[in-house]
Amino acid sequence: MIASLKGKVLSKSMNGIIIDVSGVGYHVNVPLGSLSNIPDKGAETFLHIYTHVREDAIQLYGFTKEEEKKVFVTLLGINGIGPKLGLAILSGMPVERFMGAVYNEDVSSLTTIPGLGKKTASRLILELREKLPKMVSYSKEGSTANDAVSALVNLGYKRSLSEEAVESAVKNGMETIEDIIKESLKYLTNSNK
Repeated sequence: MIASLKGKVLSKSMNGIIIDVSGVGYHVNVPLGSLSNIPDKGAETFLHIYTHVREDAIQLYGFTKEEEKKVFVTLLGINGIGPKLGLAILSGMPVERFMGAVYNEDVSSLTTIPGLGKKTASRLILELREKLPKMVSYSKEGSTANDAVSALVNLGYKRSLSEEAVESAVKNGMETIEDIIKESLKYLTNSNK
């Protein structure tokens, strides 16, 4: 099984990317949120890969974060959810927001994802709550963390970097939105050096 790929981006579209690894081009399906984190054609990238094998096809699903891949694999363990719907779910909202919606039993947020109705969203919450990897930043302070990410994005930082910074701030014990943003800005400043 292919677990990861590191190589040059040959092409990038809504259907995924083609990555050149030592002269072999691999087509990798990628969630839309991850697509913006993948560099443009000719640049090198690294993806965590889930290999899906069927009788008639071998498909690769790529993720920029290990956490995304774990959530994707967990989704595939739910009856009635295949790779296509799993990818649609992760394309519908960032993985952290999805996990927050599951932990907070927010059916209305989940139903904004194309292909997810109220019934499926409720079943997802019921089946995923205990299976998803625990995320400190979204267990209780979900809305505060989301607000902090939005504030950083509004300041011009990329969403993925903002989410990373906020998660780091929460893990460092920050609870109020002011403290989370201050700590996140320190993180973002240090990561740009």
